[in-house]
Amino acid sequence: MYRPFQDRLERSLQERFALTARPIPAGLEYCQSARGRHPAVARSWSYTCPELRKIRYTYIDAGESAQIFNSVIYPDHRYDLPLLGMDFLSFGSGKNLIVMDFQPLFRDEAYMARYVAPLQVLHDRFPDLAQNLEMKFYDANQYFSPYLLFAKTDAATVGTRGFAAFCEYLSLYWQILAQALPNDDPAAIARVAQAQRDYDRYSAERDPASGLFSSYFGKEWSERFLHEFLFEEAGALVPA
Repeated sequence: MYRPFQDRLERSLQERFALTARPIPAGLEYCQSARGRHPAVARSWSYTCPELRKIRYTYIDAGESAQIFNSVIYPDHRYDLPLLGMDFLSFGSGKNLIVMDFQPLFRDEAYMARYVAPLQVLHDRFPDLAQNLEMKFYDANQYFSPYLLFAKTDAATVGTRGFAAFCEYLSLYWQILAQALPNDDPAAIARVAQAQRDYDRYSAERDPASGLFSSYFGKEWSERFLHEFLFEEAGALVPA
């Protein structure tokens, strides 16, 4: 269901950046499981380039039971841009979720005006995808912008409006990145590095997907996937 989203992301990245494969810990780049009612396959990809420290995306295909496409892009530490986070989830019950945002690392007025305010135009263009749904696991005022797209919708809307918004969010993010000037000041680099680590720690503690991963691939694999790949800077996984 979400292959066109993955294809567009990959093509967009390849057209703009000199990508280098980023190592994924052994056993986490691919996992196949027959647990549950439907077999599930998880595949992940990761890249880096001078402008983007970490690009990661994952496709989980559990047939009619679930289809999930998740991606987060971390800028190089010389750039204090928000992270680009995108989630698309479809379940056999007919529930489809869309989440797209520029996830701010800082919240001061100048930062929000420079990097987040430009999103308002897109947010206003897709009011049907900005449903102000309740966040059960996250604080909406931390690592989310006021222009988050967060919606429950039908499959047809995902393939049309959802895909259009996805393409426009990508385009705007590349535009803002192209206009940004790298900051080589060690103190500025350290500040961004710490903010990205804090994001990983926060996300690893709250990400609701860990339960879903466990149901398909088992707790051990899922905990490794969460701490060694998705949010690898959250800190070492403590053995049980």
